[in-house]
Amino acid sequence: MRFEAFSRRAAVQRGDCLVIGAFERGELGAEASAVDRSLRGRVRRVLARGDFSGRSGETLLLPEVPGLAAGRLLLVGLGTKAQFNRRSWRRAMQNAIAALIRTRIASAAIALERPPAAELDNYYFGRCVAEIVGASLYRVNDLKTERRARAPALARVVLGPVESDAAADVRRGLAAGAAVSESAKLLRNLGNLPANVCTPRYMATQARALERSYRRRVRVRVFDEAGIRRLKMGCLLAVTRGSAEPPRFIVLEYRGARRSRAPLVLVGKGITFDTGGISLKDPPSMDEMKYDMCGAATVLAAIDFAARSELRINLIGLVPTCENMPGGRAVKPGDIVTSASGQTVEILNTDAEGRLILCDALNYAHRYQPEAVVDFATLTGACIIALGHVHSGVMANDDALARELVEAGVRADDRAWQLPLTEDYGEGLRSNFADMANIAGREGGAITAAAFLGKFTKGLRWAHMDIAGSAWTGGAAKGATGRPLSLVADFLTRRAAAARS
Repeated sequence: MRFEAFSRRAAVQRGDCLVIGAFERGELGAEASAVDRSLRGRVRRVLARGDFSGRSGETLLLPEVPGLAAGRLLLVGLGTKAQFNRRSWRRAMQNAIAALIRTRIASAAIALERPPAAELDNYYFGRCVAEIVGASLYRVNDLKTERRARAPALARVVLGPVESDAAADVRRGLAAGAAVSESAKLLRNLGNLPANVCTPRYMATQARALERSYRRRVRVRVFDEAGIRRLKMGCLLAVTRGSAEPPRFIVLEYRGARRSRAPLVLVGKGITFDTGGISLKDPPSMDEMKYDMCGAATVLAAIDFAARSELRINLIGLVPTCENMPGGRAVKPGDIVTSASGQTVEILNTDAEGRLILCDALNYAHRYQPEAVVDFATLTGACIIALGHVHSGVMANDDALARELVEAGVRADDRAWQLPLTEDYGEGLRSNFADMANIAGREGGAITAAAFLGKFTKGLRWAHMDIAGSAWTGGAAKGATGRPLSLVADFLTRRAAAARS
């Protein structure tokens, strides 16, 4: 996909299609009005006839419009002018790209009305367009044997009109958005693969592929079960006991800054399939538990984005990955295991396994003396109850770090919400027989899960992102969403820019 910005009048842009927007009640913004004047009022006549209402979600493709340099004109509904904002602009852009890819249009010039600069500056204007195009072009990596439909023809998008003093920021945003889209494919493809393909060993293979792609910047080390045992990761080993699939602990290093600079550490939950173990889950939607490795996929995609963008930052990715299965050797409720930190854990519920593999990885993060640590995990159904599928949950032992992540989500349209994490929430984790239990009561389940992880992050600036509600969608539209990569990419880009200033 090629992205460009144009500065000349939209009506003179050559290509297969020009895209403009119209509001309800026949109102046109500045860009569409300029095109209409070039077309001697053709657009307003279409609106006056009632062929196009301008409602949000509506599109109309007009072929061979006299006076237009492009081959076709696509009208896109913007909704009411008084309520037009960044959210309705995104919806209009998504509708426009969806309409384009239903045709054989290969190149399009997009001149949709923009919301105020305070809502969408030039950089994020370019970045959002590139991300929306990338997400729209994504096709699920299914394993069907039937003949595949032809791939969309769209291969070039030019954006404007852009003032000359804004062009550099728009192009920078387009490049960033294109990088996010490419890395999001990795995340979504890993998530969508079935668990008999995307195993812990497959995850390690994908990490090795990143190392080959970015030889000078990315290094990977993979620990097998014997190596994990040498690291004394007793909690990770406990979770994997019921599975015939061997676990892996994957360490990725991206070096984009001087070696003396402390790295950021990203940790991702990599349960490639979660039955719940002995605490077996209910059968409905259990097939979606292949997505329980989306935290790990987020870490791999973040490393890919950093390397693809050549960010001047040092990153460490830590991915504990295994299956959680029932079996004769499976860990049982009431068993006590010793974590890599030396703390003992009474496992009261084997379906609270994500926090067990993460706690050993978080302990491993100490050796890097990092600037900060962020973990990503499809950790709790309780977070879905609290926030639905709109916001990812953020909990942290450092409010400034939590705010960084929340603000990155606002800028990237990949929202997150901070939940409290005070010491009181750890009280329910007390055990009569071990240093702690792996679950507390039902109340505040997302927070008590984070409180458990917090016991392994002493001395670290740490934040936990629960992405159980945002990493995938279920039902007929089942598939990985690519979230929270947009948020993570914004967070990393800002961190890299701050280090240069």
